Amino acid sequence: MTYAAIILTGGRGERLGGVDKAALSYRDATLLDHVLSVVDDASEIIVVGPEKDIPNVIWAREDPPGGGPLAGLAAGLSKTTEDWVAVLAVDQPGITEDTIARLLQAKGNAVLKDDRTQWLIGVWNAAELRRAIPEDPRDQPLRKTLQLLDPVEVSALPGEARDVDTPDDLDTLHSG
Repeated sequence: MTYAAIILTGGRGERLGGVDKAALSYRDATLLDHVLSVVDDASEIIVVGPEKDIPNVIWAREDPPGGGPLAGLAAGLSKTTEDWVAVLAVDQPGITEDTIARLLQAKGNAVLKDDRTQWLIGVWNAAELRRAIPEDPRDQPLRKTLQLLDPVEVSALPGEARDVDTPDDLDTLHSG
């Protein structure tokens, strides 16, 4: 199945002192480099957030900048014509190409689930997403909108759904 990838990088990283999560070091690269490598088979890769010098990426920006993940998703969605999109946050070092393959195998809207539903690790029908997103998505809850699409929950493998939100998460990332 062909798909576009939408990677959300526009968060403020407040719990990490305002750092740019996309630029955080991970395995001799950055978190953004990692997520880009996981979706290198996507027909289009759309990164939503401050533009960086990275080739073969379509850049988008939520309006207004800092308008939240749903506004970021709307901005990324406006840049693709694919029928299916993988939606990912940049701070997900546990995801792999296999994660995306398992989500795509659901052949419908799907999200990763460990002890909680991981709304920023999923595959979605683009037309259904466009209909579900409110006219003004800024500062609206992403989870509430995505729940309307009744996704299949795909069980996460150990460590697959971890993210980097706090200094402890960052320490774990660098010690792993």
